[in-house]
Amino acid sequence: MMTLSRWKFIVVAASIIFGLLFALPNVLPANVREQLPAFMPKKTLNLGLDLQGGSYLLLEVDTSALRKEKVTNLLEDVRKTLRDEQIEFTDLKQAGAGATVRISDPARIADAYNQMTRLIQLTKSGKQDLKVTRESDQQIALEFSETALSEQASSAVDQSIEIIRRRVDELGTREPAITRQGSNRIVVQAPGESDPEKLKAVIGQTAKLTFQMVDTSVTVQEAQAGRLPPGSEILPSTDGYAQAYVVRRRADVSGEMLTNAQQTNDSQTGEVVVSFRFNSQGARRFGEVTSKNIGKPFAIILDGKVISAPRINSAITGGSGQITGNYTVESANQLAILLRAGALPAPLNVEEQRTVGAELGADAVEAGKLSTMVGFVTILIFMMLAYGWLFGGISVIGLLINGLLIIACMSATQATLTLPGVAGLILTLAVAVDANVLIYERMRDEVRAGRPLVSAMDSGFSRAMETIIDANLTTLLAALIMFFFGAGPVRGFAWTLSIGVFTSVFTAVVVTQLLLGVWFRWRRPKTLPIA
Repeated sequence: MMTLSRWKFIVVAASIIFGLLFALPNVLPANVREQLPAFMPKKTLNLGLDLQGGSYLLLEVDTSALRKEKVTNLLEDVRKTLRDEQIEFTDLKQAGAGATVRISDPARIADAYNQMTRLIQLTKSGKQDLKVTRESDQQIALEFSETALSEQASSAVDQSIEIIRRRVDELGTREPAITRQGSNRIVVQAPGESDPEKLKAVIGQTAKLTFQMVDTSVTVQEAQAGRLPPGSEILPSTDGYAQAYVVRRRADVSGEMLTNAQQTNDSQTGEVVVSFRFNSQGARRFGEVTSKNIGKPFAIILDGKVISAPRINSAITGGSGQITGNYTVESANQLAILLRAGALPAPLNVEEQRTVGAELGADAVEAGKLSTMVGFVTILIFMMLAYGWLFGGISVIGLLINGLLIIACMSATQATLTLPGVAGLILTLAVAVDANVLIYERMRDEVRAGRPLVSAMDSGFSRAMETIIDANLTTLLAALIMFFFGAGPVRGFAWTLSIGVFTSVFTAVVVTQLLLGVWFRWRRPKTLPIA
């Protein structure tokens, strides 16, 4: 193992070049980094919330509201399907996690049952989401399976994470940490964002946009007096023209069909508006709805409130439009951000909120620097006293390369360094030196046993490797468990520790072996300096 192979020189040189290239941006000012050549890496180490300061939110996805909406949509699907087939029915109502309906004509029960089975869809696991049964007294019952509801809730959490990420990215917050906690909770850490209220305003708004026809068959007063037509609902308004509107429950077009939304100014009036554009499906459906309802008003609804209710003067087939209202540039831009990012599948409840000040983060950075320096100097002194300037110095060189590679790997992968991550970095330095101690002590034992110097040095590496690998595999396994089952700072610690395991084994074995091999080939010693 003491042979000076060419591949060892190449690997060590390449690793040092990699370390220098990717770690260099961390010590350069921003203006200098921007002037670097295009082939040079420019990414720097990301500081976590505890080191940089920022906002912390613990959010809970309201899965009960999601379940309620799913049942409401089922009621509307049943009503629309039976009406389209001209099947008379009564007593359509919610029943648990589903609905029941009574068919008026006994001769049409079979037809109604067949139509209801067409509402069944398959879940991700390949099972039917809806159970349809024929009951006594001409009733048909529909009920969602618990598997379907659970899968939808889990999917809603995953979808919410992605939407939150897009919304926070639109704010310009650097490298937000958005992770799932438990079954229905989401942790949002936004380093550098000092205003948690702004963060909550953007994240917490559902931003569910729908286009629904206004029901002109009754007035709001008549609907409030108990004459609300089936399939319609009363929604409050913020358009400044009416306090509420009666609208059809069924959404003709939804915000999921939007491809873009921007804050602009109306070309004629100059007022601030939000312009939007649909995808091909949305444009087609929007064109069909507007062409069939010329002269009728339709409502633009955001999170259960009518924000605009314009009258359709002509068919809108271009797939684009405007949302008007009493918007400022900031409020219109915020609405556009929400619409671009997409609607949350369910409301979010803020369970916990914390703000970490920049001063506290700066103190943590200084404390991390100090602890790292103290740990490095302590290790340096110990190795020098225990193994002398030569072997101790080689260990320190390996330690420096190890630290360089850790910083470079974290910069290249855009990992976030947290205060526990700093602890992982210090622990990694100690583990790296531990491998050198095992190798050196094994060399001493071999020399004391009377073996020649070359054989003793070679055995020091080969026989210590089993212990080094075993110890580092155990550490790596613990780090992987913390990474996959932990959250927040725990994952930061685990990631730093995992990188450190690979770099420490590389520097303690390959780099140390190469340097000792060069020394042995150059000096041709007769005795082991640490014997």
